[in-house]
Order: sequence, then structure tokens, then C-alpha cells
Amino acid sequence: MKAVFSRIVAVIALSFATCIGVSGGYADPAVEVVSKFSGKPVPRFESLRYSAVHGRQGPSLDHPILWRYEKQGLPMLIVRETNGWRRVRDRDGDEVWVQARMLSDQRRVALIQDQIMYRKPDTGAAGRAALKSGVIADLDRCEANWCHIKIARRSGWVPKAVLWGVETDTGGL
Repeated sequence: MKAVFSRIVAVIALSFATCIGVSGGYADPAVEVVSKFSGKPVPRFESLRYSAVHGRQGPSLDHPILWRYEKQGLPMLIVRETNGWRRVRDRDGDEVWVQARMLSDQRRVALIQDQIMYRKPDTGAAGRAALKSGVIADLDRCEANWCHIKIARRSGWVPKAVLWGVETDTGGL
């Protein structure tokens, strides 16, 4: 009887954990699931669609505003979803809820330190531009430890390690 009860509890716990992961529970950045709300993988990066986006304590307009993000294109890691809302983590590790319509699936990255943009994925290559920490760039592609980015009319390569908005397996931190 005790063994049967233990198995039932284990099955219920496993079912509950699976539902949480798929239907809007906290996502372990090392485990990717597909959200039933967006049909997209979680975790994933998206960017702020507007230059003023409120981050709230919970997933509704009734919850207080905790943050006001003022940088259009800022990459955010989506770690949880509900209907119409996304729980996002910013580069500093803070998590808030934002309305899904405030996010864009356009892939952007932010530099986390000053960096030279190179013509080729090699520190010995010619430099194209000196970039400052905090600059937002369009992400073109990544190969090994390098990413090709675009900023205004310039494009080039930077080390992947200096970018926020690329890796979800470590939470992007």
C-alpha cells in the first residue's frame, strides 16, 4: 500500500513538473520547452519593441511597475509565459513581467564591455569599429566563439563572450 501511494505521488509530481515547464512555469535555462502560449521555445531571447516598456511584478496591469526599460531593441531572455505576458530576465539578472506585444522576435544583442569589431572572426584581423559597452546590435549569425553583428551601416565580428543575448543555456549571464 505504501509503495502504491509513493508511486502515485511520484507520477503526480512528475505530471505537475511537466505542466509547469510547458505551460508557463519557471524555465530552467538548461532545459528548452515549447510554450503552449506562443508555440516558441522557452527560454529564448527577444528584444524590446519600444523605447519605453514597463516591467511589472506580475502578469497583469493590476501589478505594480518595478522597472521602466527605455532602450528599444534591448535583448531580454524570456523565462516564462502566460497568455499575453512574458517573464523576462535582463542582463543584470532582474526578472519582471512584460506584455508580449512589447517584445519583438528580432534578434538583437548588447555588448557587455568595450570591444573592437573585426572584419573577420579573428583578433588579428583588421578592426572595423570601436564599440562601447551597452551598444545594441542586430545579430546576424554566430560561428564557434564569434558572432557577426550589424550596427547601422557597419557589420563585423565580435567574440561571443562579450555579447548579452546569444546563449540561453547559461541564462545569458
